[in-house]
Amino acid sequence: MHLELDGHGPLHAQLTRALKSVLAGGGGIEVGRLPATRQLARDLRMSRNTVLAAYEQLRAEGFIAGRVGSGSYVTPSAKEGDPPARSLPETRPPQSAFARRGRRYHQHAQMPGRATPGMRYAFSYGVPYTNPALIDAWSRELTRAAAYTPPAYPMTQGLPALRRAVCDYLARRRGVQALPEDVLVVAGTQQAMSLSARVLLDVGDGAVVEEPHYTAMREVLQMHGARVDTVDVDAQGLRVDRLPDPPPRLVYVTPSHQFPTGVAMSLERRRALLDYASRHDCWVFEDDYDGEFRYDARPLAALRSLDRSGHVIYVGSFSKVLFPSLRLGYLVIPPGLREDYVNAKWQDDFGSPAIEQAAMAGFIGDGGFERHLRRTARALEERRSALLAALHRELGDELDIADSQAGMHLVAWLRRFSPGGVDALIASARQRGVDLYPIAPYYSRPPERGGLLMGFASMSVAEIEQAVQIVAGCLRAMPDELAWPR
Repeated sequence: MHLELDGHGPLHAQLTRALKSVLAGGGGIEVGRLPATRQLARDLRMSRNTVLAAYEQLRAEGFIAGRVGSGSYVTPSAKEGDPPARSLPETRPPQSAFARRGRRYHQHAQMPGRATPGMRYAFSYGVPYTNPALIDAWSRELTRAAAYTPPAYPMTQGLPALRRAVCDYLARRRGVQALPEDVLVVAGTQQAMSLSARVLLDVGDGAVVEEPHYTAMREVLQMHGARVDTVDVDAQGLRVDRLPDPPPRLVYVTPSHQFPTGVAMSLERRRALLDYASRHDCWVFEDDYDGEFRYDARPLAALRSLDRSGHVIYVGSFSKVLFPSLRLGYLVIPPGLREDYVNAKWQDDFGSPAIEQAAMAGFIGDGGFERHLRRTARALEERRSALLAALHRELGDELDIADSQAGMHLVAWLRRFSPGGVDALIASARQRGVDLYPIAPYYSRPPERGGLLMGFASMSVAEIEQAVQIVAGCLRAMPDELAWPR
């Protein structure tokens, strides 16, 4: 019997796959007795325990019968095995309307903001500041939570302790008054919008996103069949006066720190948006992704804190302020929608992981979360100041810097070069080990000038200064033919 191991995974798994292939294809083996495990181990020059593990797996799957000691036999059905996976088609036409919309609106390999492998420096945005103290504290909370969390299905709406902790935190930090029964624990902002699309929208219903906007949210709406329009953002936030007629069913906004421009929605615009939602009975989805971080004053109160008609659906994310691998966030929903949202969450995943919820509740309850926020805010302010100083020093004549004194990124617009020059600059910088990111992918209509999104959370002050020097060298070396015509 000739066996070929594929080299992937544990040795017993490789042997199992090789035996399956031989049994299904014949390989000179008739329905009858297999070699003894000792003999096969000697022939293959591997541990008998490896062979035993492979035989046990084949027995569990019905390919062989018998017991160790009395011999193992090939079952008749083993000859009817599936063909090798490599014979299956690599692609198929989309099998549903949802799949067709997914292929139309989402290109996973081309998602903006992806890190480029091998870069020494990266102006990554949307990546929080993480320090060793946070890792240690979170490890302790997870250990404690794992010891005391019952090994049962999680509560669909979320652990009561976490929902109470979220309410206390929102009241102190974001001006939001909510009851624990108003809170739904979710797997981050992406799931929050997916649930909202299913609960609030039918296929063909209208929705509005900001222009520019967080493209992942637009794609969620489109993949669920919504008809999505964009409304411009200016220095005061969303142009409420340009909301469409007839009104949409849902408006997506980032009022505390607009993504990606960084502007904060003015109080006048906030009140106008809430009045519009109340008059037209449409829903406002408030994404408060990094509203905690403001450097010139206290953080702005959330839009939800001004809502008196119950039309704002508020979402917060722990992933954006702790670490992205923690897929944990929360929705504050109007009471009349609670049952529908809980039903949708149950259909999605029964409930978010209970151990992580318990750990997060403990982290908030003992003050660790807010200590982390204060420590993070100090570190981010230092890095933001370093980035601004380096950009003004090295590139003061080349850039217009849009700094909102908030969040974890800023926008730098190129003065001399057309939007096409941004791509050339990015390519040049990456050749020298610096990852840059264009702002253009977040526009549905290309912007008139080229801009960069520059995150400052993931690099030290020294790294920021070194990276800016490299970018400055790349920009000065740009060919004149890429400049704006005079």
